[in-house]
Formats: sequence, C-alpha cells, structure tokens
Amino acid sequence: MPLDGLTILEEPERRFPLDLSLRAPRIRDLYAAAVRNQWDPRTDVDWSALRPDDIPDANREAARLWWSRRGWGEYGAVSESPAMIVRFYRDRLPPEMLQFFAIRSQEEARHAEACYLMAEGLGGWVEEPQVADFKKSVSTHGVRKMALDPDTSVEMIMGALVCTLEEYAFDWFKLMVDTASNPTANRVLRLIMRDEVRHCAFGWYWLEQRLPHLSAEEIARVRQAAIVATEQVELTGYRVPWMAPEGEAQRVENEIDRLTWEAGLGASVEEVEKPVFIACVQRVRRRFAELGIDLPMFQHSKLGTF
Repeated sequence: MPLDGLTILEEPERRFPLDLSLRAPRIRDLYAAAVRNQWDPRTDVDWSALRPDDIPDANREAARLWWSRRGWGEYGAVSESPAMIVRFYRDRLPPEMLQFFAIRSQEEARHAEACYLMAEGLGGWVEEPQVADFKKSVSTHGVRKMALDPDTSVEMIMGALVCTLEEYAFDWFKLMVDTASNPTANRVLRLIMRDEVRHCAFGWYWLEQRLPHLSAEEIARVRQAAIVATEQVELTGYRVPWMAPEGEAQRVENEIDRLTWEAGLGASVEEVEKPVFIACVQRVRRRFAELGIDLPMFQHSKLGTF
C-alpha cells in the first residue's frame, strides 16, 4: 500500500540506531520458552508407530489428503513472520517481538515439515485441493499484505491473526489431540499445539501492553479487524471445510475430514467441533471484553447466532 507514493519495502532505511533495551518482558519470556522447547519433526516423532499398512485404504488416502491440506496452511504461515519482522522494524517496536517472530518462523516451518512427513508416510504429499474451488477457502488470510500496509496497525494484525484465528486454531488442535488415537498423528498434533500456546499468548500480551496507549479510533479498528477475520476468514472455511460455502468442494473435503477422524489420524467433524468452536468464540469475546473491546454476535448457516 502506498505511503507518500512508497510501500513499506520502498521506504528509506531507518532501523538504526537499534534500541535493544528490554521493553516487553512477557514476550521475552515467550521467546525464551520457544528456544527451550524446539523440536525436530524427523527425530522427535516415532514415525514407525504410524503403521500405514494397518490403515484401511480409504482412510489412509483421506488422511494423506488432510495432512497435505494442513501443510498448505503451514507453508503459507512460514512467510508471515518475515513480513511481520519487516513491519516491527519499520514501527520501531520492542526487540523482543522481532526475536519471537524469528523463532515463530522456525516453528511454522517445523509444522509444515511435520505435515509433509505425515502425508508422505500415508502415501505421498498432495500439491493442491481435489476440487479447484476449494483453493479460495484455504489460500491465504492476507497477513503478509496487511504487514506491509502502513494503514493497518500491528495491533489490528494481532487482533485478527492471533487473538481470533490462532485462538480458534488452538482449540481445534486440542480437540484433535483428544480424539486422534494413532500415536504418530497424536504426537505431531500435540507438538504443534504446544507451539500454538505461545503464538496465542504473544497476541494477547501485545494488545494488553498497547491498548492503553491507543486512541478510541485505533481501538475501534482493532475491533473491526477481529470481526473481519472471524466473518470473512474463519467462517468461510479457511480452517475447516464444513464452514465453507456449500457445494462439491465442501462435500469432498468434508468426507476427507470424516474418514481421517474416524481412523484417529487427525481432523474433526462438524457435529463434534460445533460446541467446541462456539465455546471458543465466547471465550475470545470475553477476553476482548476484558480489554474494553466488545465483539458482536456472529452468524453462520450451520451455527445460527452465537
């Protein structure tokens, strides 16, 4: 987006002098925890326990497709962190934020590799959705573009990306950890979820630190960003296909989810996830309310008003 005719990437260099003083201690603690809890998908997962030959063909093929879909999203997330780091430099934000997002990029790369290895172990990585129309739902939620847009504040991005979408994803992972009986799938999901805890905490810590310094108009824009992320990304099927518009793409992807879930290899299904998702939205709404931001009720054809 232009700023006096320039994009953020085209602005004159102004990182220096660097301010490396401690300015966000809770985020520094998250960074330290991330360093301590690094893991390697190739050595910290028992791949022999996957036992693909014991899985019925239909379930194994579905799970192969499901884990590929998970990987598409994770690969997209890998490029978010560098874009955000550019933005943090541009806005002269605390160095702890840059450190955390540097290691977050490593974490997203681990998640992508783990998904790739799961898909490979189940029969082979798949490059794209079975139905072309589904690409619209799983392609991107726009964080890279927002990061380089000077009219979109970092607080808006945190409210949209982390405090809504990442929170919804965390409860989803917890549900899958509780229901995935295959030990390899469960281990991968559990390791990813452990990282997601820190990702969620980061967003809330930053909003709690920054909101007292924002104007009423700026806070209203944070609120709108969270609403847009929920209505135009989450509720359109970015994370799970049963929320996507009805049609052939949704039917195919829902069947993939169900067969994967039935085999204990990950995924969730509509009837199981509905109450979990509604409870998550209510928790997020309460958390925002504690910060003085009121989120409205949302609507979805399969969820009603919640």
